[in-house]
Amino acid sequence: MNQLDVVGVRVEMPSNQPIVLLKETAGDRYLPIWIGAAEATAIAFAQQGVVPPRPLTHDLLRDVLEAVGRELTAVRITDLRDGVFYALLVLSGGVEVSARPSDAIALALRTGSPIYGADEVLGEAGIPIPDEQEDEVEKFREFLDQISPDDFGEGSPH
Repeated sequence: MNQLDVVGVRVEMPSNQPIVLLKETAGDRYLPIWIGAAEATAIAFAQQGVVPPRPLTHDLLRDVLEAVGRELTAVRITDLRDGVFYALLVLSGGVEVSARPSDAIALALRTGSPIYGADEVLGEAGIPIPDEQEDEVEKFREFLDQISPDDFGEGSPH
């Protein structure tokens, strides 16, 4: 497993489909995952520190875990089958719960939990971007700084 950082979310054109972009902490591979609009908004809210007046679903799940004395110790993106990514929430006490990566990432950002990607997933879907191309990534980060969660609208979650 390789630790991943969340670079951010954006809307892919012309399909108008949101993606979350992850990057290896100690590597040069990026992992784009297509996600639903609601999850894109949840991830963007968490990255921007937006606290809604009432808890959203991922905030509620964080609060439920805390209320029952469990901690999210890690998120693992474990598999990619037929174009669909799979993830696990790893809870204190060794409990593992299957989850969509988008939901898992949104929860990890709210709890400060690390995110890991399986070697096989990064080998299949990771995109290496050498250091000399980092300026393109920096442009993407600047784009992310300009985008608002409202830009994602509503769509069907994946």
